[in-house]
Amino acid sequence: MRSSALWTALCICMYGTVVNCSVKKLGNNTGRFANATLVRLNEFLSAGYKKGVRPVRDWRQSTTVAIDLMVYAILNVDEKNQVLTTYVWYRQQWTDEFLMWDPEEFDEVKKISIPTANIWIPDILINEFVDVGKSPDIPYVYVGHDGLVSNYKPIQVVTACSLNIYNFPYDVQKCSLTFQSWLHTTKDINITLMRSPEAVKTDKSVFMNQGEWELLHVLSTYNAFSVDNDDYYAEMKFHVVIRRRPLFYTVNLLLPSVFLMVMDIVGFYLPPDSGERVSFKITLLLGYSVFLIIVSDTLPATAIGTPLIGVYFVVCMALLVISLTESVLIVRLVHKQDLQSRVPQWVKHLVLEKATVLLCIRNKKICSLRSQESDLPLYKENNMNTAIHCNHHSCEGSRDSGRTLGLGLSAHESGPPVMDGILREITTIRQFLEKKDESREIAKEWLQVGYVLDILLFRVYLLTVLAYGITLGSLWSIWQNV
Repeated sequence: MRSSALWTALCICMYGTVVNCSVKKLGNNTGRFANATLVRLNEFLSAGYKKGVRPVRDWRQSTTVAIDLMVYAILNVDEKNQVLTTYVWYRQQWTDEFLMWDPEEFDEVKKISIPTANIWIPDILINEFVDVGKSPDIPYVYVGHDGLVSNYKPIQVVTACSLNIYNFPYDVQKCSLTFQSWLHTTKDINITLMRSPEAVKTDKSVFMNQGEWELLHVLSTYNAFSVDNDDYYAEMKFHVVIRRRPLFYTVNLLLPSVFLMVMDIVGFYLPPDSGERVSFKITLLLGYSVFLIIVSDTLPATAIGTPLIGVYFVVCMALLVISLTESVLIVRLVHKQDLQSRVPQWVKHLVLEKATVLLCIRNKKICSLRSQESDLPLYKENNMNTAIHCNHHSCEGSRDSGRTLGLGLSAHESGPPVMDGILREITTIRQFLEKKDESREIAKEWLQVGYVLDILLFRVYLLTVLAYGITLGSLWSIWQNV
């Protein structure tokens, strides 16, 4: 009795242990197969599926792939290498006739996610791809009960683009993203748009509008082309049109250049006979050279052309050089020199008469100079007559004084040599003063010519700068509106 009772207790204990273990195992299996319907559906769809075969029952029927594109961000525009880097949301849908089921047989499940590696995927690529971007890997696609496969994924697109930088920084770029099957013709794979072209064009819902570039619109066009006039390939082109925001470049490039040019114009108001104008313009030229060195890294560099703003900087530098050259010539012209020749009559006629009337210059110094020139011969003649008259009387007076003094000296012994020496010294002094007056008058004439030429060249320079500025402003405004 005791042994049988012990045996019964042992059996009960062993039975309880087995039941407990089975319950724990069943509990684990319950957590693993909590969604047994999806497992069953996945096994149903995977049974006998061939991912290397185009999923159609009738091979004569083509597979239509509907695609869609939404631009999320413009990451980089490399003008030197002609490369555009964008981040887009790409979507494509097609019907897989081998991935269909009845939702009533699988607890009304109408959509399931399947690994991308397990099903057929169309070989649609972007023709302009030049580099592999850092795109996240999305390993799943959604499959509907009617066989509609939805493949949604973000892509970092690095594509080649023909960038026109002539209107920098007011440029508008148009880059194309061409989606097509690399191998299959239209008999096998055809491409269409998931949405209408108008909806694709105006959709900016996901675009990050905080960078240097602004998305204007996305145009879409369908095209079927043939290489050998036999097989046709379908392609869908998305033209991404973007515009650069020019405020940064306007403040940091254009305005400093405009300010330096204004200071160069203001420098013309310095007197031409002073050396300050030349040093001032040399300082401006050096400052502009340093400015161009600083902004050289900001300007886009390409081997096919130069932006218009680069031409603008070069022309401004040339205008500064011309202004400095004009200042140097005027200063050289009005510089006082003792050996300077008189102003030619034709120069006086053209500059001091015609140019002053043409430029409406009213200068009193010119009139006073002309009156001095007209009175100068008469003044010299009167001075010569007075000197001769005074010399004659002084000689007679000296003789009379010699006779009346009775010093025992004859007039020809002591008087004439002393007086001749005095007369020679006076004549030399007079000639020196006349030369100084003549050189001073010549310098005044050249100074007047220099002032008139300076005003003439300043007005021509000012008109050139204004015409240049108006032309550039008009061209930029026209291109911006277009």
